[in-house]
Amino acid sequence: MAERPGVLRDDVDEVLARLREELTAGTEPLTAARIAEVVRTSGRALGAETTRRLVTSLRDELVGLGPLQRFVDQPDVTDVLVDGRRRIWIDGTGGLTDTGVRLESEEQARGLARRLISLSGGRLDEGHPCADGRLGPCRIHAVVPPVAVEGTLISVRVARGAQAGLEDLARQWAARDQWLALIRGIVEKRMNVLISGATGSGKTSLLAAMLGTCPSGERIIVVEDTTEMLPDHPHVVHLQGRAGNVEGAGRIEMGELVRQTLRMRPDRLIVGECRGAELRDFLAAMNTGHQGAAGTVHANSPEAVPARLAAMGALGGMAPESVALQAAAALDVVIHVERRGGRRMPVAASVVRHREGRLHMEPALVDDAVGPQGPAWEELKVRAGITERSGQAERGGSACQTWRDGS
Repeated sequence: MAERPGVLRDDVDEVLARLREELTAGTEPLTAARIAEVVRTSGRALGAETTRRLVTSLRDELVGLGPLQRFVDQPDVTDVLVDGRRRIWIDGTGGLTDTGVRLESEEQARGLARRLISLSGGRLDEGHPCADGRLGPCRIHAVVPPVAVEGTLISVRVARGAQAGLEDLARQWAARDQWLALIRGIVEKRMNVLISGATGSGKTSLLAAMLGTCPSGERIIVVEDTTEMLPDHPHVVHLQGRAGNVEGAGRIEMGELVRQTLRMRPDRLIVGECRGAELRDFLAAMNTGHQGAAGTVHANSPEAVPARLAAMGALGGMAPESVALQAAAALDVVIHVERRGGRRMPVAASVVRHREGRLHMEPALVDDAVGPQGPAWEELKVRAGITERSGQAERGGSACQTWRDGS
């Protein structure tokens, strides 16, 4: 059916704005059925196609994750992104891909971003143009103009990888059997571990999978800036940081949450991501008897971890020498993860050393052309309880000889 000539684009935009205001001002739950009913009873003689577009636009803007929901629902998608030109991109096993779908207008993009942040308990406007939030398994980040120069930016991180089991993740790994034996040994022997890597490299997913292998009788307390880690374990407690209000009051820092966990009888203390001054409290906790602790940190390589820790320690008022001493005493091993060819995997394990007042990462298990073993491998193997029997269990009897041969 053709549209009425009298229904112009300006008229549709005006109707859309009025219907949006009516729906968001009401107290009834926003559902697709309610949106369709409000459009039909709007009092305007709209053609069938215009009515359909209005219903679709309002539903996408006001229900669920809107036009992003269908991409979030795809099982192999880990990130859904809206750029400043309103294009929707997805990332996952196939790499970063333009979906060919665009939001209709900057107003729709900004309205979607504000709604998602509002539903997660946050605030997004010109006075607070950057915000984080969480909706179900999704972590939401949004930036609006003028900070976002081209237009509103939305980033959705789907946390389904943070719920995967260790065996599921290991299907993507090179040297799968070696890494499984090592990681299981680290968990079983309650070694303190830091997982390093770049953004999107799989740090949180690996840590969550490791926690899923912990004994069911252990109490795990997870501290995160925004809750993302969802390990498959019967006793997990989450603490989440909180931003301040307009005046800056009410902010709860990560360091304060780490200190609170020490009064909550943790068997394992987990800091989802070490970013700043909370490192001081995390290291102090590990150095006062809290074994089996773990966290993640952004770093380009294992060798870059000492500098990252020194920078974070400085934010907490720690001198570099103090950070080196505390970290060497607290941390047993650093596992570095990378994304290669769309696969996320561990590529290096290092033992933490303190030498001449500085922190060093001594390679133990490495993934390069030289071979899989570093100089600290024998020590780490003993500390993780990796025996010939455990190696045979992983590879049907051939693993330990292969490891000794460095192939």
